[in-house]
Amino acid sequence: MTAWAAAPVLASAERLAAELSAQVTDVPFEVVWRHLGDGLQIEVRQKQASDDDLDAPPAPVKDAPSVPVEEWGVTFAGRRRTQWARIALPDSSGRSPEEWSAEEPSRGPLWMGFLADASDLLAGTLNPDMVPAIISQIVVPRLATWCAVYTWGDGGGPRRPAYLWHTDERRIDELREELAAVQIPQGGGSLQLGDSHVLVLPLLARGRTLGAMCLGRPDRFADDVFQYAEDIARRAALALDNALLYATQAAANRALQRSLLPPDEPGEIPGLDPAVVYEPAGETNEVGGDFYDLFAAGGGSWRFAVGDVCGTGPEAAAVTGLARHTLRLLAKEGYGVAAVLGRLNQAILDEGDRARFLTLLHGEIRPVANGLDVSLVSAGHPEALRLRPSGVVETVVTSQSLLGVFPEASFEAELVHLDPGDVLLAVTDGVTERRRDGRLLDDDGGLAKLFAECVGLSARAVAERIRRAVQDFAPEPSADDMAIVVLRAR
Repeated sequence: MTAWAAAPVLASAERLAAELSAQVTDVPFEVVWRHLGDGLQIEVRQKQASDDDLDAPPAPVKDAPSVPVEEWGVTFAGRRRTQWARIALPDSSGRSPEEWSAEEPSRGPLWMGFLADASDLLAGTLNPDMVPAIISQIVVPRLATWCAVYTWGDGGGPRRPAYLWHTDERRIDELREELAAVQIPQGGGSLQLGDSHVLVLPLLARGRTLGAMCLGRPDRFADDVFQYAEDIARRAALALDNALLYATQAAANRALQRSLLPPDEPGEIPGLDPAVVYEPAGETNEVGGDFYDLFAAGGGSWRFAVGDVCGTGPEAAAVTGLARHTLRLLAKEGYGVAAVLGRLNQAILDEGDRARFLTLLHGEIRPVANGLDVSLVSAGHPEALRLRPSGVVETVVTSQSLLGVFPEASFEAELVHLDPGDVLLAVTDGVTERRRDGRLLDDDGGLAKLFAECVGLSARAVAERIRRAVQDFAPEPSADDMAIVVLRAR
């Protein structure tokens, strides 16, 4: 319950909700808190299970709540039975909005605390949809009986508020209809709406009008209330501007990150059951320093890659994009896997100071009569493992020079054959170097032991088992990106 008016009775309201809920047995129910001007009504609503229940005598009303309440009882509407109780709100009954602006010695400290709390609430969100709701519940009932917050788009202001709040929840729909017939002045001002005097304050930030805060009350706004409202409007506009900037930047980041992810998987590949798991580090990232790809290269072959750029964040993602697009372009032009890595190495070095070294496992898959032939090159990447149906796990490729370090580096491909039932596993160091108490997941061949337990599983099941093992290895979230590619010959 975020309404300011309910804060003084929050503990009592929670206790009352618990007592009412405890009287419900064996049926689903919902708890509803309703702000009704001078009171807060707690309701526990439950549906009668069948028509027989409707004919049964009403359940007896239990003892009165232990929490002091104004009223309590049980009402019935169709199949719904509602047990309710109402608590008086001290701030509404004991202190009217006018008293907040009355001349008294404590007004200064009271309002300074109020404005400080308002600033903290506004600074606590970067969601532009939440800011109007916070604004409304800050000023009601402190400054006004009701508040409507409008936000303007590029084409001007809408006719309906982004958020509307009233001291009496029952009047919100009526007020919304009245506001729909009014043109809100974008530059601010005042107007009369029914029995309310309305004060309109523009939300200005960095020379732009982002919206308007409309305050309504039955009497005129005193000068000091107007000053406080202006102060709240300035703080609210800054909070809304910050939230909009953050949302715009986050949307741009997501769009850029999505552009670096591979397109959809290439569809059915003869003789191959593939699976990929990709998890970048960080809550807002979709792309990091690790990457993967699987695509058709033409001529009856397919290519795959799994790589790890040094570092995380936007700089690493830029090298990710360079590597993935270079791999696809050169592969479709007919370059072999070794030649592709040589040219990618030079492309990274050409980036100069922006260059970052890269480990990469790149392979070409060709279906053959008795399984799959895979031509592989490992450029400093964690070892690739092959699992036989017998449970034997073995390393299948020799690590060569990593990319982006040595201009003279050259690469040679190795041929690996996968019989039906064989599984090839390639991971980044987000898997092998997952750490707990100074120990790595791959210490003493930990990854190979885990892989050996995957005999008979599909590629998807193998990838998910490895992912879960990485997550469960340590209690804290991983600080490194993770990519897992599983190729199973059918």
